[in-house]
Amino acid sequence: MIEIKRLSLHLGSFSLKDINLTIEDREYFVILGPTGAGKTILLECIAGLHNIKQGEIWMGGKEITHLTPEERYIGYVPQDYVLFPFLNVKGNITFGLRHSKYSQNEAQERMTTLSNMLGISHILNRETRSLSGGEKQRVAIARALAPSPKILLLDEPLSNLDLQTSKHLRLELSRIHRELGVTTLHITHNQVEAEEMADRIAVLNAGKLEQVGKPYDVFFNPGSEMVSDFIGALNILDCDSCRILGQGLMEVDCSGMRIILPHDGGSVQKIAISPRDVYVSDILPPGPSVNRFKGTITGIRASGAMVRLEIQVGANVLKAEIPYDLFEDMNLTISKEVFLILKLRRIKIYESKDY
Repeated sequence: MIEIKRLSLHLGSFSLKDINLTIEDREYFVILGPTGAGKTILLECIAGLHNIKQGEIWMGGKEITHLTPEERYIGYVPQDYVLFPFLNVKGNITFGLRHSKYSQNEAQERMTTLSNMLGISHILNRETRSLSGGEKQRVAIARALAPSPKILLLDEPLSNLDLQTSKHLRLELSRIHRELGVTTLHITHNQVEAEEMADRIAVLNAGKLEQVGKPYDVFFNPGSEMVSDFIGALNILDCDSCRILGQGLMEVDCSGMRIILPHDGGSVQKIAISPRDVYVSDILPPGPSVNRFKGTITGIRASGAMVRLEIQVGANVLKAEIPYDLFEDMNLTISKEVFLILKLRRIKIYESKDY
């Protein structure tokens, strides 16, 4: 377990302000926030990379605030991976084992186990500069896990990867966490990563904790205006009735809007979808009619490079968010009719009446 108590730190233009946070043993904990929020500084404080003058950090009931990084038994994967260019893949993985408790045979066995687990056993003799982004990420994680750390820290581990590789490695990281049970802190600005991977989420902004909770608590019940703006204030609709369609699909009726869901579980009480996953068009889009609706714009608010729309669809008012240039191209105005598509795979489902 990690306990952070009253931690404050000023570092150039970045700072942390009175951080109090507990991460449970074996938890997969995600720190979510915009660029410049202080996420990396917080991770570096836990890793022992900053001189802390205000606040305390505890691990497993022992204060580690002023211990060196080597004394903390923490595995750290920085955003750019920092692989050693003078060592091949095998050398990078075993580097942290040279001065560890492992014998030479145990170190070899540990390296073999991790390389098999991460699917990199076929590239052990390759130079690191010849690796793809996904391969580098796997090697960096194997190197961090090799000495059997008590904590694994991941700094934006998927930010430099293409969408397909990122999606695959999200599943891999979750699997590794289940198998090894190591307490993991993962920082990101990507809400999809946080939602899919976290046991709990902390939202950090301008060095301050805005909200801590389970993913559905944070996404369904934003605790502040900042969290609501950052997440996008989900559209939450009550489901009046449900009808199973088969093949893993269900149709729900939300005040007259009949919406198809990828769901074959119990009765759905509520659904939610981010405004960013509501597609808006000023002309009827081609394709099947699944989750397509016509509505009338009732509100417009510009927010930086994005424009947030309120659109009346029958008895429901849906929020959508589109880029400003697209808003201008479509010449959208109050009272204009538009077409909406709710992206099937981005609809969140909640079976309980409470959220």
